[in-house]
Amino acid sequence: MASLIRDANGCKRIQFVSPEGRATIRLGKMPVKAAEAIKRRIETMIACRTAGIATDPETTCWLRDLPDDLHDRLARVGLSDPRETRERTSLGNMLQRYLDEVDMKLSTRTTRMQTQRRLVAFFGENQQAKCITEADAREWRKQQVENGLSPATVARTVKIARSMFRWAHRQRLVDGNPFAEVHAGSESNATRTRFIDRATIERVLDACPDAHWRALVSLSRFGGVRVPSEAFGLLWADVDWDRGRLFIRSPKTARHEGGEGRWIPMFPELHEPLMDLFELAEPGHERVLWAFGPRYNPRTGMMRAVHRAGLEPWPRLFHNLRASRQTELAGEYPLHVVCEWLGNTRLVASKHYLTTTPADWERATGGAKCGALTGKTVAHNAAQHVPALSRMESPESSQRLGASEVRRDSAASCDAAQNRKVIPAGFEPALPG
Repeated sequence: MASLIRDANGCKRIQFVSPEGRATIRLGKMPVKAAEAIKRRIETMIACRTAGIATDPETTCWLRDLPDDLHDRLARVGLSDPRETRERTSLGNMLQRYLDEVDMKLSTRTTRMQTQRRLVAFFGENQQAKCITEADAREWRKQQVENGLSPATVARTVKIARSMFRWAHRQRLVDGNPFAEVHAGSESNATRTRFIDRATIERVLDACPDAHWRALVSLSRFGGVRVPSEAFGLLWADVDWDRGRLFIRSPKTARHEGGEGRWIPMFPELHEPLMDLFELAEPGHERVLWAFGPRYNPRTGMMRAVHRAGLEPWPRLFHNLRASRQTELAGEYPLHVVCEWLGNTRLVASKHYLTTTPADWERATGGAKCGALTGKTVAHNAAQHVPALSRMESPESSQRLGASEVRRDSAASCDAAQNRKVIPAGFEPALPG
């Protein structure tokens, strides 16, 4: 049997007799319940060692998840086999291993590398990963805010750091995840959301330099297609002219079952731009937007088109075009249908896509301007107040009366009551004499 000893300074230690002799495991300061749980595990391991049998699966899992220092103490007294010596992992090595070993898309890797640089800049490349505490993680998040990152960027960065350390914990490179309880925040940013109406996008389409750009902008605004990943991957083989549909290949959701792509209607606004490109296409052109390279960044060209249209560029140029289309469609079709066409979920749509449009306000108010009253409305309101004013008491008659005092003019204060004649119904007429 093992004994739990509580020292005067609050530290705990467990004394027992192992197959190798009397031994002591010092636990330091910890709750009594936690120390008693370790004591029971030690007793189980002593019984198994004495009987020459393997430890039960539950105890084996407990040993596997123990921190290195406590596991080493148990191994020194013969209750466990020594772990293989692991090289202390620096933060820089841990993050590089994560990027090298985890399967991810190129765009995902780019965002992960941004978080990698921010972690290394704060903690240092040679910082031992297992020595980073939750307090350190909170200080790191605070610095990201002070550096001027938007709340949505801070939230995304914290979530990526959390996933990195979760992977490291599974690989037994760290003893825990210091970012597990760090508040990330919301990734949605309403200040960067814009509804791009049809009049605006028509001006941009008129300013586009060629048919390829008109098709790209139309696919984003009227097809809800992601740019550049989905738009640049559209093939002529994916255009079903007979059924009026487009098959959109989606690298973003390809990792999920059934997420390789989706069908969307060939909306009327898409037919003419696609037909213009089809007439220009030459044999061997498999991609619809063959003029754009697969790695081309269309943001700069889109900014030029917006400036040529005499407009101020809006935030998130292509995302807000796609979000505007989902908002439009959600007003005409059930949301589950719209989400199927655009390849997202109801939750994502409500957080990052759907917005209130000026047309919604116009429809709700009937086109009336707030605070504007017509002459008829003013006259009607004035007429409503006249009877009420005629029945208001004068200041002179508002004096407080005593409990037994009766006001003579109180009965005459109401015009209707003053002029009403009461028929003496129910009384017998007076008899003569």
